[in-house]
Amino acid sequence: MAEKKKPNPIDIHVGSRVRLRRTMLGMSQEKLGEHLGITFQQIQKYEKGANRVGASRLQEIARVLNTPVSFFFEDAPGDENRQSGDFGESESSNYVVDFLSSSEGLQLNRAFVKIKDAKVRRKIVEMVKALADEPD
Repeated sequence: MAEKKKPNPIDIHVGSRVRLRRTMLGMSQEKLGEHLGITFQQIQKYEKGANRVGASRLQEIARVLNTPVSFFFEDAPGDENRQSGDFGESESSNYVVDFLSSSEGLQLNRAFVKIKDAKVRRKIVEMVKALADEPD
């Protein structure tokens, strides 16, 4: 029996960034699929990296999700020429993507950005740091 081929790490990364952006906008897989003229199952396959997203399809996804195509490649595995420093963290520990991909992270982020008062936002950050026992 033939061994099942593993998805390419870049395809997995691009798919996870599609999922991240879609969830940031509060859009369902079904709604994204409708905009693209494909099924939500195909969106699932893209997001898992099981199916590779072609260039024209990726450009259309970027248009629907209102983001540049480059968003999907930010912090991609093997990207040694990244613009942002990694501050000593490994590429595999992309905690921001993991956080924003979680339900709690997404809810917290959405609520936090709605707070207009900068002082209140700083106080919330201080409170969260205190709860996490993180020094300044």
